[in-house]
Amino acid sequence: MRAHVRIIGTGLIGTSLGIALTNAGYDVALDDPSPTARWLARDLRAGRIDVDEAPDVVVVAAPPDVCGAAVVDALTRWPEAVVTDVASVKEVILREVLSSGADASRYVGSHPMAGRERSGAAAARADLFDGRAWVIVPHDSTDARSVQAVRSIATDVGAAVRTMPAAEHDAAVAAVSHLPQLAASIVAAGLRDLPEPAVGLAGQGLRDVTRIAASDPRLWTQILYGNAPALVHVLREVQEHVAEVVAALEAVAAGRAEGALGTLSRVLEAGNLGHARIPGKHGAPPAAYEVVSVVIPDEPGSLARLFADVGEAGINLEDLQLEHGIGQAVGVAYLSVVPGSVEPLLETLAHRGWRVHQ
Repeated sequence: MRAHVRIIGTGLIGTSLGIALTNAGYDVALDDPSPTARWLARDLRAGRIDVDEAPDVVVVAAPPDVCGAAVVDALTRWPEAVVTDVASVKEVILREVLSSGADASRYVGSHPMAGRERSGAAAARADLFDGRAWVIVPHDSTDARSVQAVRSIATDVGAAVRTMPAAEHDAAVAAVSHLPQLAASIVAAGLRDLPEPAVGLAGQGLRDVTRIAASDPRLWTQILYGNAPALVHVLREVQEHVAEVVAALEAVAAGRAEGALGTLSRVLEAGNLGHARIPGKHGAPPAAYEVVSVVIPDEPGSLARLFADVGEAGINLEDLQLEHGIGQAVGVAYLSVVPGSVEPLLETLAHRGWRVHQ
């Protein structure tokens, strides 16, 4: 049996972590102010409840606005335990811990870069952390034992560990996590008063851009509040780019296209360069995939049959997107594969009766 871990907070992250650690052989105890949340997490086999023995490691998976206080309470309540948290902001929590007078040497912040649009224990998944980055955020007085304990938990649930200071972490997530959430929400908010026929034209591009806009607004309000200084900086840069694009489009609309098209092109090309830097699968360098389009009937079993045919061809899918035709009983599945798999995939699917296009 590995370490005894107590998880405080049985939402999506806490419950997913409990399931993954239990599967990895850890002894997991669950705690949450809500009895119903505890019972649900227990029923999902995330761990035991009503456990009194002292833990080796405490993981605070509480909302950001109460996370710092929960960390301090855990350091005080279990004077031998290593304490970490999984909040997506780090500096504000570290300041609260350091100012509390608690033994900060046993505290090391952390942040698994994993989540879903859905929240709560019912959305928990055992593989939520598999292949995802998990940032460990030690501070000047953190002891090596604490860092190693948290590192072991992260690696044992399949995450890829990164180490960053708190300020660097908060600046990074402001750009790669918090800004995308705001951008998705702002774009999606523009759909509220759009006429129904216009919304009906929505394609995969809009779905991709607004996917995370379905996230919990209460949780994200707390996250944005906690990381306001870093987020303001990246938003100012976006504001400058938006102002540049607006000015260019105003010039085009007024019949003054000279120079404006160059501005628009530079912004779009900069987007290409930025997108190319996003890591590939499992954090590997970005990879260039080819896309094969398959027309798929909108009926039960069609997608399962497609997957079975791809699998029997011995081809690994790198990504999948589905787009439903407007007013049609068919959709299109976009299958991303490595370039060398395109020809055998086209040949196999065509042979099995699928309508395919590269």
